[in-house]
Amino acid sequence: MDDKTGDKEGITRRGFLGMASLWAVILSSLTLLAGIFRMSKADVYYEKSRRFKIGRPENFPVGTVKKLDDKRVFIFSDNDGLYAVSSVCTHLGCIVNAVDWGFQCPCHGSKFNRDGRVISGPAPRNLPWFKISRHVDGSLVVDAGREIRTGTKFRV
Repeated sequence: MDDKTGDKEGITRRGFLGMASLWAVILSSLTLLAGIFRMSKADVYYEKSRRFKIGRPENFPVGTVKKLDDKRVFIFSDNDGLYAVSSVCTHLGCIVNAVDWGFQCPCHGSKFNRDGRVISGPAPRNLPWFKISRHVDGSLVVDAGREIRTGTKFRV
């Protein structure tokens, strides 16, 4: 009988470890290059402007309240001036309704007075007031990105 054991076909342990270390170097180099290219691009997310025009001052006669549904704000006009109050409840973001004594959240029952201060309910803080200013063309601009102190009014 002729017993041939012959050479084992396949990869040796030394060959396997050599190939594994070569692939580890290649993969780590690619990861490093990907990180370098990723760092060269800044993470800048441009936010949509929260400033919007609401019209001319004569559109808001004394004693009026206008709700701008698309902008989620109430515009009040009284003898002292104009002011903008958010219509978004500070509890979970529902849109509040104007009632004769102030505002009420239809979802969870928070109640706010006419100045937006919490009267009752789960709302943790008052409704924010937003800054009103005049644009160069004479129209009024509300900046919903700038909260102001409650009671601050824009004098027309």
